[in-house]
Amino acid sequence: MNRILLLRLLLAVFLAPILASNAFAQTTPPSSSKTLTLGLVSTTAQREIEEHFREFVLYLSRRYHSAADAGGKVIVAGSLSELAKLLDQSQVEFYLESPYPTYVVNQVHGAGRLLLRRWKSGMAEYRSLIATRKDSGITRVDQLHGKLIAFEDPESTSGYFLPKFFLQRNGLKLSPATALNAPVPAAELGYIFAQSSDKVLDQIFAGQVAAGAISDDDFGRLDERRKADLVIIGQTDLLPRHLVSVRKGMTADAAERLSRILQSMHENKDGEAILLKADNTTRFDALPGGEEAMRRRLLDTFYVPDRR
Repeated sequence: MNRILLLRLLLAVFLAPILASNAFAQTTPPSSSKTLTLGLVSTTAQREIEEHFREFVLYLSRRYHSAADAGGKVIVAGSLSELAKLLDQSQVEFYLESPYPTYVVNQVHGAGRLLLRRWKSGMAEYRSLIATRKDSGITRVDQLHGKLIAFEDPESTSGYFLPKFFLQRNGLKLSPATALNAPVPAAELGYIFAQSSDKVLDQIFAGQVAAGAISDDDFGRLDERRKADLVIIGQTDLLPRHLVSVRKGMTADAAERLSRILQSMHENKDGEAILLKADNTTRFDALPGGEEAMRRRLLDTFYVPDRR
């Protein structure tokens, strides 16, 4: 009998710390993480981009959580699909992107929803222009069949996606060209990537391409002599220069809180200074026409049904 009592006593002593630990874990709620995470997309200079936006996201997080010790995190995804996955997994709360990538993440992947317009580089909106040399004899988009056009780069909204979909909607069939002197079928419009807006203009003026796609901002920076040497044969509708979106699962109250903080940043010196450091952002404001109207604009701009 004494031996049984001794065994029970030893067992109780051994299990007491474990039971106490389990009870503590069950009754003590997990500490909430006071961190706000911004998502961005780039295949290069990811560490530099993280550093560049760290002050921006820290400013937002401390006001979003109403805590001076709140943390801010920047995650730079390598692709739009990776960013969409991070949003779905709630690892990213919000992201900044130009119109076409925003359309892909929000409406193709269904991972986010629009929140605000971002005035990037001091611009609220922009459009793409199809330009040709004045002495080319080309005055209409439909005269580009069998010719070559220069786009900026395959990731650019204004230098590729906007003009590409505009041309497709105007009846042109685009096909990639292997070189500037590569033959283009008469029923198609060949295209190459010049890799910068300056090189697009150089190729237009040199007569290496029949036309080029540039933003209205690029055109506005040209001197009067070079402007006079160009003819604008097409232009897209205006779209926001940049957009802010939040993950699909974010509550309306949380999204509204983030929206208020972003829209008030330019109203105080600290916020304004941080905005200017973040790619010369001027301000954030409401989406023209509201979220649904902007979602429809992006769909109308970038969705081209397969006519095959």
